[in-house]
Amino acid sequence: MQRQACEMRDKRMSPELRTWLYASGSLTQQLTDFAQGVFKVEPSIEQFQRMTLQDAQWLQMPIQHTAWVRESYLYGCEAEPWVKAKSIFPILSIQGRARIFQHIGKKPIGHFLFQRTNPKCERRVLWLDDGWTRQSCYTWHGCKFIVQETFLASFEQYLQK
Repeated sequence: MQRQACEMRDKRMSPELRTWLYASGSLTQQLTDFAQGVFKVEPSIEQFQRMTLQDAQWLQMPIQHTAWVRESYLYGCEAEPWVKAKSIFPILSIQGRARIFQHIGKKPIGHFLFQRTNPKCERRVLWLDDGWTRQSCYTWHGCKFIVQETFLASFEQYLQK
């Protein structure tokens, strides 16, 4: 039954969106190119939080660990946001080289993550309440963290134009 539900969702995913969900590299750069140079990040939440069981298991860390969580909206050339992003940096990561991510404000994570590096990435694609989402677990300079990107309905509508 679960496999059938997943297959039904796959049929509702447009081929154009599938390309975005499975693309490698910097989403920041891809959205900037797609929007002819227009790109903006609007952080909505930046705070320490306890990691969820699912995130802790994926990062292979104890559930009691705290993480720096940044939630933001990514905009292209439209007034509505295209992507809802959530980044989860375990406390151990922000004590290492990834500490820069705690203080980047409105700068995109991709600008730092893919600058002169190609980090190791494990990815999964799933359906969440807000839409199709890709979750990436990056290993960057020995630091592990999760970047979750949900493609909103406004982006899918723009793709159809």
